Amino acid sequence: MKQVINLYKKHKITVDSYIETLIKSFPKDYLANADSILKTHHFIQLIYGVDENFRQQTPIVCRREKDEKQIGSDKSHYFMKMQLDEDGFYISNPYIHYRTGKASVSVVHHSNGTYYVFDIDLIALLQDLKLIEYNKKHDKFKRGVYFLGSSLLTLVSIALIVYGGYNFFFKLLVEFTETNFLNDIFKSIIAITLGLAIFDMAKQIFEHEVIYESFHHPEDKQYKVLGKFIISIIIALSIETLMVVFKIALDDYSKMSSAFYLLLGTTIMFVALGYFYKTINQATEKEK
Repeated sequence: MKQVINLYKKHKITVDSYIETLIKSFPKDYLANADSILKTHHFIQLIYGVDENFRQQTPIVCRREKDEKQIGSDKSHYFMKMQLDEDGFYISNPYIHYRTGKASVSVVHHSNGTYYVFDIDLIALLQDLKLIEYNKKHDKFKRGVYFLGSSLLTLVSIALIVYGGYNFFFKLLVEFTETNFLNDIFKSIIAITLGLAIFDMAKQIFEHEVIYESFHHPEDKQYKVLGKFIISIIIALSIETLMVVFKIALDDYSKMSSAFYLLLGTTIMFVALGYFYKTINQATEKEK
């Protein structure tokens, strides 16, 4: 929604001029020709007329129906701050449409003693003007794939967390054995940490790719998701490194070099992650 509104504001003069020119080209009796107007211009959601006293005098003509329930209703609260231009036009600020739930603007044209109201779908209009690249079928397919993927990742994360809990409560508390205590507790921590990391990634995918429409993806969004996941992986590796160090210290000091290399690799990942964030922050500051 925010991105659509920002894009509209950026091109407001061009878009508003297009809307006014288009409406001027319609047959003068808008309501009589409403069906053909709605069929030809898919971004127009509905049309209706209001008289000089701001009472609705016509049905609300939509693409699939005509709503006559509100004929005679008072619409003055919609017109309180309206200021028509020299051509008798007024274009509202963007808002969420009560019927469709889409980002919309209302256009009012005063003609022959009647205020004609056109509700316009901003996304469809901007797509028609080639200001955004948006394909409804492709978007639905993409959302379906992301929904399936994020759902499966969520199930995997829950399985890991449940396994970590099972490993802790049953193997440590019920079937407690001193020899495997550290090994089992570290397994539980690693499983739960990985489960949370995968769940966080699934949540990010679901929120940004399934719930919210995004036409201009912020450059840092994908890096934030990746960064969070890598942090969780590094935490899990650090725990694994500690477990290896403890096991070697208890069993065989001759294998300590293996623990050292594992610790060195984890440290390098920490340094690389710090450099990664530093580079992203510098690039973001330059863009601002």
